[in-house]
Amino acid sequence: MVSSMTPLLLLLCPLFVNIQCLCSATHDDTITPNNFLRDGDTIVSIGGAFALGFFTPVNSQKRYVGIWYNKVSQKTVVWVANRDNPINNSSSGVLKVDDRGNLAIFDANSTSPVWSTTIALPISAANNTSTLFYKLLDTGNLVLCDENSEDFLWQSFDYPTDTFLPGMKSGWNLKTGLNWSYTSWKSPDDPSTGDFTLSMNVTGLPELVITKGSQKVWRSGPWNRLEWNGVPGKERSIINYSFVSNPNEIYFGYNVPDNSVISRIVLDYLGFARRKTWVESKAQWDISRSYSDGDCDSYGKCGAFGSCNPNYDRICSCLPGFEFKSSIYNETYVLEGSQSCVRKRELSCGKGDGFLKLEKVKLPDTSNARVDMSLGIKDCEINCRNSCSCTGYASADVISGSGCVAWFGDLIDITEITDGQDFFVRVDAIELENSMKDSKGSSFTTKKLVILCVLIVVGFLIFITAFYYWFKKARKRGLLQIHRHQKGLFNSPSIGTNQENNAKFELPIFDFNSMMVATENFSLANKLGEGGFGSVYKGKLHNGCEIAVKRLSKYSGQGVIEFKNEVELIAKLQHRNLVQIIGCCIEEEEKMLIYEYMPNKSLNFLLFDQTRSKSLDWKMRYDIIFGIARGVLYLHQDSRLRIIHRDLKASNILLDAKMNPKISDFGMARIFGGDQSQANTRRVVGTYGYMAPEYAMDGLFSVKSDVFSFGVLLLEIISGKKNSGFYHEDPTMNLMKHAWELWKDGRILELIDPSMGNSFLEEEVVRFIQVGILCVQEKAKDRPTMSDVIFMLGNETPIPSLKQPAFVLTSNRYSAKASTAGFAPSLNEMSITVVEGR
Repeated sequence: MVSSMTPLLLLLCPLFVNIQCLCSATHDDTITPNNFLRDGDTIVSIGGAFALGFFTPVNSQKRYVGIWYNKVSQKTVVWVANRDNPINNSSSGVLKVDDRGNLAIFDANSTSPVWSTTIALPISAANNTSTLFYKLLDTGNLVLCDENSEDFLWQSFDYPTDTFLPGMKSGWNLKTGLNWSYTSWKSPDDPSTGDFTLSMNVTGLPELVITKGSQKVWRSGPWNRLEWNGVPGKERSIINYSFVSNPNEIYFGYNVPDNSVISRIVLDYLGFARRKTWVESKAQWDISRSYSDGDCDSYGKCGAFGSCNPNYDRICSCLPGFEFKSSIYNETYVLEGSQSCVRKRELSCGKGDGFLKLEKVKLPDTSNARVDMSLGIKDCEINCRNSCSCTGYASADVISGSGCVAWFGDLIDITEITDGQDFFVRVDAIELENSMKDSKGSSFTTKKLVILCVLIVVGFLIFITAFYYWFKKARKRGLLQIHRHQKGLFNSPSIGTNQENNAKFELPIFDFNSMMVATENFSLANKLGEGGFGSVYKGKLHNGCEIAVKRLSKYSGQGVIEFKNEVELIAKLQHRNLVQIIGCCIEEEEKMLIYEYMPNKSLNFLLFDQTRSKSLDWKMRYDIIFGIARGVLYLHQDSRLRIIHRDLKASNILLDAKMNPKISDFGMARIFGGDQSQANTRRVVGTYGYMAPEYAMDGLFSVKSDVFSFGVLLLEIISGKKNSGFYHEDPTMNLMKHAWELWKDGRILELIDPSMGNSFLEEEVVRFIQVGILCVQEKAKDRPTMSDVIFMLGNETPIPSLKQPAFVLTSNRYSAKASTAGFAPSLNEMSITVVEGR
């Protein structure tokens, strides 16, 4: 009889593997009322994947109970029980099951638990807790089992910390109100509850959101039955996504079909959600996917009715039928929300207004949207058209094209993405008509041609009349002389042989009187700084816009070249990490440049001051380094012109209201042709300590010269020390040599600025230092390009082996060779374009 039943039992066993087999107790993976866990002991899941025990984070004396990967050489904690209630006494904790069946942590010096679960047990289990035991599964889930039951009575997967493992959930238990959400650590060595939370927002269409307090900082876009609309599923070949919605629960989950792949999603202390995969050959975690740190990923990046595209120089634009409040585009104001988009014309509901299709976008925030899954897309349009407050609509299901999502109110957080979805925005009749004309081409009737001709004639007469009166005024005020002077300045062969000498003058012109008013007669109270070519003043235009006015010294013959160069270059450049020029003023001997005002001054103002540098934690420095890198990459590769800056330094990095870095001072910049890779000059200009050796000694410069300057700047940002002003016991020592010596001796962590405290991950900062040393290699060919730099900083890819950097031999070699190249470095860290707030 037994033998005849064996095949049947073997057949049925897999059906119960998730229940009875998982809840069978073994000694090595369980904690029972009679078998507790002391500090120093661990339990290991049956397959050896995970371990549970006491641990202490790096740079901490506190003890925690946690779960970590058991087969990963780099200890990686995925769950912490007592994250907000640590044990302060080392090696004195006990983890055990109390008489009510709760798992509790006790300090040896206390009879009350430091931490405990709060489980409402079924009556059958509560009456006999001796049959209860906690078991660690190979999924990383710690579960409470009863020998007399097939269900989990409690599980750690219901109470996550910062790590989203395969098999876990993000969403809601609609019956119990349990929220499966993830909260970051406070810092890399402090697992207590941090500032950021990843959860599912079920208002409107379900979507994942990262919040800081009550403020959204990122969202995934709604689930469209295939993927999160704003997070295209590039990983579907590696990961299986699942989305469940029923009366009992609504949640998102994932699993990795390949059991050999160890992968996790973690919400780090900076608020970034990343999927990391363990690479055994490198013994490190590689970032496989970053979900929330792109240029357009910040929630509401471009404000209401704005759209973000990270591939454009101006990443923000307005939706069809909308325009910026101000006619002068200023990205800083857009990102701050003070220059949002408004309708060009008011809607006349039911009087010709309609909808225009936006293709491939991340749908707006659905918090103010209504969802009706019974409607098709045509009925959705009809319903939205019939409601005057409906601002747009889209399909809820991209697979079948069914389901209706209609928005009421502001449209926020729209991004143009490759695998996005169609969205229909409501526009007025004129915008709709103009769009139809554009799509169908221009087909003019005779009547329209007559109207057009009349308008042209009337416009021409108005122009002639306006020009006549302007001419009379200009002659009286001498403005004709001013414009002749402008023409002479920008066409004079005596001020350079740059290939852009004859470029069209494109900037708005301000008159001298308006600058006098804006700066209160260039008062000392408004003076922000002074450099070799003149002074910089804070001012305010009549419309309230704050500006910085760079006034060229009348006695600086050298400054005319830099002034012309800066006007011609920066007028053609548009990037979020380059300072924006608003206009210029040229009247007789007066020459001025007008910039956007930077309230947080320059980087060197904060970085090299012991008190002020404490405000620069690692996240800020991280963002500043990446911002500078993106700006330099734009100059080298992505702008209309290929530009070598030649004077990158801390005082030329300005900081806006949100601490975004802006590269300034293009007076020494040079334009390269499309096929040009290197140039030389007899007039070497720049700042000591930032110049590449081939440039300082031989006058040779290329994109690798800027890479060298960037490397010095990166090391300065991490160390908080100036390269040119770094004095150690050895008078020939500079920051680059100091970093190299520390690297060789295995003491590179000593380079890190102590004012950053514990706000950084050691491996991340060390990687940045490696890249910095690679950028300041002696030979230009050994240095990476800026695109390589950005890739190495943002990914855990192997970094080429480091060689001894430049300028580490003796000061004599530097001086002897530099003198033959007409070397004229600027020893003054403050240049005329250092625009600093008061």
